Formats: sequence, structure tokens, C-alpha cells
Amino acid sequence: MKIIHLHNQQTELIKKASKDDREAQQALFEQFSPKMLGVCRQYVKDIHHAEDLMLQGFFKVFTNLNKFKNKGSFEGWIRRIMVNTCLTYLRKKNPIQLAEEDFVFNDAATESLENTSVEDIQKLIDQLPEGYKLVFNLYAIEGYKHSEISKKLNISEGTSKSQLFKARKYLQESYIKMNEIKDASK
Repeated sequence: MKIIHLHNQQTELIKKASKDDREAQQALFEQFSPKMLGVCRQYVKDIHHAEDLMLQGFFKVFTNLNKFKNKGSFEGWIRRIMVNTCLTYLRKKNPIQLAEEDFVFNDAATESLENTSVEDIQKLIDQLPEGYKLVFNLYAIEGYKHSEISKKLNISEGTSKSQLFKARKYLQESYIKMNEIKDASK
């Protein structure tokens, strides 16, 4: 019963917000803004730019709320808007640069991530070249398929797969280096 009640409550908030009810819009913003800031932060290092993009994304959410037809997850719909807002920003800022470097795979990179903090993982992702980072985020975090990524970024599926492969290798190498530095400082 609670799930139905919560779903009905959210549906009611969406209806009110689509009619420019500021309290309903505020309630939806408060409910989803922490997660959506995290989404924007995955694509943009600077927290202030990520906040700006999140606000731009919510502006799009509220101006297009009548287009949400209660098919699928409302949170997923908002998330997609945030990702597209970030991609648009990154395209305008710089044309997306796909990296061509090759990295040597190291078997020691298969170490466990259990003792690694979320902040350290985010730092590793932030260090990725932009092309690697975009494809990695879209594939590994957002769950897009390579065919979808290729359309969004205007690249071939093969390039998408290659960028993901290289991003994983880069992350593994960076993870090993980070742990070597930590071990040396002990």
C-alpha cells in the first residue's frame, strides 16, 4: 500500500508542478536535486558548474513537465535530461576530444575496490581524458548501449567500445598508482 501511496503522491506533485504550482516544483526539486547534482558532477569536475547545469536541467524539467507521460520512472526521465544538459554543455565548451593513447594492461589492477572511498573513485574518473570519461559515464554509470552512445556523441560504435576499453585500462592503471602512492606514504 505504501508504494501505491507514494507513487500517487508523486503523480499528484507532477500534475501540480506542470500547472506552475511553485510549492510542488519546490518539493520535486528538493526530492531529486541531490541525486541530480551527483549526475551532473559525474560529467563536470567543477562543483559550481555542475550546480549550474543541474539548475539548467531542472528548468528544462519544469518547462517540459507536460511531456512526461507517467511511462517509466520519473527519476529516470529527469536523469536523462540532466545527462543531455551536461553533454550539450560539454559540446559547446569544446568539441569532444577522443583520446588515441594506448595503455598497457596490468593484472595487478584487478585488486579489490572495497577499501577505496567514493571520493577517490570520483577523482580517478575525473582524471580520465574527456572522451574516455564521457563514454565511461554513459556506458558504465548511465547504462547506455554503444549504439546509443554513438548516436549521442556522433561517433561510431567501434569508437565507443574502444574509448570504454581504454577508459577501463586507464582507471586500472590510475588505481594501481594511487595505491602505490598510499602504500609508500605509510
